Amino acid sequence: MRGQPADPRTGLFQQGVDARAHHVVAHGTIMPRRAGVRAAKRPRFDRTGTRRGGGASVGTVGVPVVETYAGLGRRVLAGPARLGRTRLVAVDGPSGAGKSVFAARLADALAALPGGGRPPVVHTDDLLDGWDDQFTFWPRLEEWVLGPLRAGRPGAYRRYSWVRGCFLPGTVPVPPAPVMIVEGVSAARATVRPEATLAVLVTAPADLRLTRAVERDGPGILPELRRWHAGEGAHFTADGTADAVDLVVDGAPTLAHDPRTEYVRLR
Repeated sequence: MRGQPADPRTGLFQQGVDARAHHVVAHGTIMPRRAGVRAAKRPRFDRTGTRRGGGASVGTVGVPVVETYAGLGRRVLAGPARLGRTRLVAVDGPSGAGKSVFAARLADALAALPGGGRPPVVHTDDLLDGWDDQFTFWPRLEEWVLGPLRAGRPGAYRRYSWVRGCFLPGTVPVPPAPVMIVEGVSAARATVRPEATLAVLVTAPADLRLTRAVERDGPGILPELRRWHAGEGAHFTADGTADAVDLVVDGAPTLAHDPRTEYVRLR
């Protein structure tokens, strides 16, 4: 699930090259626009407000709405900086929901806005010390990234190699910027929400999320992935993430839109 693409010449995994790039391209097909008013389908939820097969409650929702990444970027830039001088965008959700794609497209939109600039994007998967560090990685994120930026200093972190089973030498710089995006499971946890300018939850049905993960990283991850899914489900329930975030996004929308520039808001 968190590997880096193999170098065909050596069979080794290239440092600094991430499988997310392939994922963004693979899921970047433009859905055809429909003439006239776009008809929205309501996602299916059970009586507790949980999206069926989604793995995380999204609370009460209305009719899905198409919105633009550019508009969301302007909203972020207009919001207050709460992590020092940085506007933190926390993109949360279960694995395979589409968090990395959402974060990348929001970063693209911010880069195109006047006074924006492309924000650094930190993937929490890169900070985990293996599968058993699913939620206990947070002190590392705090020490290497959040703490320095809060104090107005550059941050830097070491990227974990899921193939070698260790943190790679060298660091990835995280310069102070008007906006920083942190993406990953538990990125919008209660600990950080007071410092987030925008907290987002991306959701998708569990069967689709499982298919995406296996396509990306192979069937060998299934035993660990099933344990991971159980852990993240328990976390979202205990943390109350869905009720606390500012925005819930459909990571598997059926409503016609241009996925490069638009997303579908559930709440």
